[in-house]
Amino acid sequence: MDYFRQVVAAFLTMSMFLMLGNMIKREHIDPLLMPVNAPQVSLGFQHNVFNVKVAHLTTGSSTDAMRPCWKKFSALKAQQREQSEGYVHFSLTNGPEYHVLQIANAIFIAKHLRAKLVLPDIQGTKGGEKRAFGEIYDTKKFITSLDEIIEVVNQDHSTTFDEEEHKEKDIDIVKIPKRVTTEFINSKIEPIFRKKKQVRLMTSTSQYPSLTFRRAYERSDHFTNPYACLAIFGSLKLKPELEELVEMMVRTLQFLSLKSSGGQFVAVDLRVEELEKNKMMMMSCKKNDTSGATNKQSSCFGAKEIGQWMKKIGFGKDATIYITQTGWHKSLQPFREYYPNIFTKDSLMPLDMRARYLNSNNFQYDKYIDFYLSVKSNVFVPTSSNLFYASVSGLRIASGNTQIIAPPGRRSISSSSSPLSSEADMNYLSPYVLNKTHIAYSCLC
Repeated sequence: MDYFRQVVAAFLTMSMFLMLGNMIKREHIDPLLMPVNAPQVSLGFQHNVFNVKVAHLTTGSSTDAMRPCWKKFSALKAQQREQSEGYVHFSLTNGPEYHVLQIANAIFIAKHLRAKLVLPDIQGTKGGEKRAFGEIYDTKKFITSLDEIIEVVNQDHSTTFDEEEHKEKDIDIVKIPKRVTTEFINSKIEPIFRKKKQVRLMTSTSQYPSLTFRRAYERSDHFTNPYACLAIFGSLKLKPELEELVEMMVRTLQFLSLKSSGGQFVAVDLRVEELEKNKMMMMSCKKNDTSGATNKQSSCFGAKEIGQWMKKIGFGKDATIYITQTGWHKSLQPFREYYPNIFTKDSLMPLDMRARYLNSNNFQYDKYIDFYLSVKSNVFVPTSSNLFYASVSGLRIASGNTQIIAPPGRRSISSSSSPLSSEADMNYLSPYVLNKTHIAYSCLC
């Protein structure tokens, strides 16, 4: 009888431990391992004007994702890849927001020359800083996405002569404009290519204007053709290891925002370097204001003004916010006074990952993390009319994740800054979405 009691007691004890373990797993571990199935809720919006529902972000593909619909796509897929002769070399520079445009140019040129495209390397901002393509992006995805269009080869297979001969036979470098035309290729690139069967492209290091991503409508330049659309929306994907890191950070932010926002979070492109660029603008705004008060146009926005604007349009104080700054800086404190639940990539990464990806001596992985996390956030708030804003917006539109909220004057690179007024605040959606001015709407449907 005592033995039977001991068995029953042991069974009940084990059952209690299993139930407790299951509760802990369900409440604290599962949210970090899988997308949070939270209901659609308002993201802390307080005002009736902004009582909008934000679609819950699920990790992975969206059911609202757009599909390729650019002209001549069927003919493009059916077209046989032409016999390649010679090689086009190029490098990806400046960061992920620039890469798709550089690839679009390279594809257009290589296709016109009937050349093989050499898999590019990726250069950092420091002299001599370089990484192989596969250290950042998924090489297989890139090659297969272009397989029916153009042949892509690895650097090692881009020559048919030995190293000594290669040294003697230097590859000519051609500096190309931001948008390459057929006339430019015929006059500046093709004569060199026909002579040496190789050419290296170099894009100006000056910043691309975000106007580059404005919708092309019926213009005849190559950004309306399917090669550019394919490059921008179908060629690049982070390598699995980096993709998993971004997904882990997304799940962590969803978990941290469960109580305040139902598992949803906002990504704000707020970096000290951008604030520094705006200092002179802010001084100019103050000088030009004859009324004695600061002229609060969006070009004068600093950390404090961004916080004020987000509060004014209805973001609740408890909103969970990711900012693109690496490490904390005192100049961002005015923003934290409005939104205390701020997270940077440093605070979301395990120590080993932080040492690997954010060490000052390492390649600038932080740019890629910020870029793709901003693409995957529930809401994206740009603070400058730059290429980061335009590039992130394009991928968000393509995935159906169109909650892009831009301060007045940040919405359109071609429009003048508008005052921070109630009327301006009501049009909080980016014109890329509101007016469908982004090239994504020409490439996708």
